[in-house]
Amino acid sequence: MPRPIEALIHTDALAHNILRARAAAPDAKVWAIVKADAYGHGIERAYAGLQAADGFALLDLAEAERIRALGWRGPVLLLEGCFDARDLELCSRLDLWHTVHREAQIDWLAAHKTQRPHHVFLKMNSGMNRLGFAPAAYRSAWLRLSGLTQVESIVLSTHFSDADAARGIAEQWACFEAVARDLPGERSVCNSAATLRFAPAEATVRGDWIRPGIMVYGSAPDYPAHDIAAWDLQATMTLRTELIATQELQRGDSVGYGSTFTAEGAMRIGVAACGYADGYPRLAPTGTPVLVDGVRARLVGRVSMDMVTIDLTPVPQAAIGSEVTLWGRGPNGSVLAIDEPAHAAGTVGYELMCGLAPRVPTRALG
Repeated sequence: MPRPIEALIHTDALAHNILRARAAAPDAKVWAIVKADAYGHGIERAYAGLQAADGFALLDLAEAERIRALGWRGPVLLLEGCFDARDLELCSRLDLWHTVHREAQIDWLAAHKTQRPHHVFLKMNSGMNRLGFAPAAYRSAWLRLSGLTQVESIVLSTHFSDADAARGIAEQWACFEAVARDLPGERSVCNSAATLRFAPAEATVRGDWIRPGIMVYGSAPDYPAHDIAAWDLQATMTLRTELIATQELQRGDSVGYGSTFTAEGAMRIGVAACGYADGYPRLAPTGTPVLVDGVRARLVGRVSMDMVTIDLTPVPQAAIGSEVTLWGRGPNGSVLAIDEPAHAAGTVGYELMCGLAPRVPTRALG
């Protein structure tokens, strides 16, 4: 029989989270962000749960082709724009929207021969300092684009660096507004954290398009300040396996490579079929939460390539074959949000989702 590990993609939860984003910004349209293969969920598996969105935003042309192949005829946005002038040919053929964040991309558009004018997102660098025109250069970029017959519309956009933290968005929003206030065109500034934390109270911040990413995939963008229950989000990915062995330890017995855990007394541990080769974080320490038959338990010892070891004290009835939930939905309505093991391992839910290994069988439910 196959190794008893699998990942489940919950399309009903994806649909719920899209509606939750829309409720936070009821007068804005919603991009479903599906870069990184829909945050590791798989574009094709996630698609059914995301069709209530108004458009799909992604990273590269191959992902755009996959969305079109699924039958989507609405807007599709390249978040980082074109990487080469030749990319504009496919943008024209597939009717893709694309971001412009540097002068060369405007030059490419000016030289591009197309019968279908393009929809462009003009990005301002308001403080993230990754992509975008400096505020002082933004208006001139807009003027260049607005004068091109190759451009049908320009959406004004920026990206917040601290919407999930105490610093918030005030400084970047003021920078954006000072430059873009009197420029015509739709606006798009809200990522997941801004959508949840600021958009409900600020219509101007909501703009015309929101760009929810991580919240759609069942992770709280500002964890641990808030968890998914606080934001009314649902877990969209479950990683589950089974116990394949148990061991009886005595005081002084150690567990796993490096003997990083030593029993303080008699205890029973379970061995589950999941390790860092499956995408589970190797740095998850003793104490990282898991569910065993829906009961909260903890890892002990070091995560190895194919196995983790679990303290079975809270679930004495556990046996070989008991279900182990590494994150997501467990038995009997139990849930372990992906943010919890990610936080314990010193990372974020994004990384665990995107790091799910190809060897893990994955299927969609819902």
